[in-house]
Amino acid sequence: MAGFRAGAIAAGGFLLWLATVGPLHPYRQALFSQHPPQLILVLGGDVDREHIGVRLGRDLSLPVVVSGGSNPEYAQWLVDEVGIAPKQVHLDYRAQDTLGNFTSLVDDLQLQGIRHVLMVTSADHLPRSMAVGQVVAGSRGIRLTGVPVACSPDCREEGVRKQLGDWIRAVAWVATGRDLKTLAQQSFPESAEPSEPVVDALSDPGVEVFLSDLAALDQAAH
Repeated sequence: MAGFRAGAIAAGGFLLWLATVGPLHPYRQALFSQHPPQLILVLGGDVDREHIGVRLGRDLSLPVVVSGGSNPEYAQWLVDEVGIAPKQVHLDYRAQDTLGNFTSLVDDLQLQGIRHVLMVTSADHLPRSMAVGQVVAGSRGIRLTGVPVACSPDCREEGVRKQLGDWIRAVAWVATGRDLKTLAQQSFPESAEPSEPVVDALSDPGVEVFLSDLAALDQAAH
């Protein structure tokens, strides 16, 4: 009994350490954060998200970051159309996918003292982006609140496998600072050799005949 009690106390102390000063402390901060929203993050991939995000920024007087969104020309047109101050909208093109939407920005946001972010994305993309974002942003003590953008009738439900895969990548990035997808591509690069044999067009008999006839016509013309 004494051994069980000692083990329970040790386990409780370990959990307390994890939640107070250990690696789970930032997640606890994010979970219980009372900060009002300080920034709007729009995940690129659909211009409807940008429309909603920029309007939300205008109405709430919050800065807007569009990660991996449309081209600068369209974004400038949207800023003018919505009537938001250009300096209020920041375009960031570093991200290549959903994980990158967060890993490319969280350290900058942490340095700026951001503690609560409104994340705008399509309704069908929201579950995966929240799963990834809460891991990555939470590791920096940043609370994430999802703002779904209606996508019906064009919604495409994402499979559990894709969601789980990106969640694992997010956990690995927090633990190592590296993306498993990038590591896999570096470890198993695609073969530099073409998958199909390259045929020299000039060695094709049909081409040789055509070139011969073309030369004869040229000589006759002269």
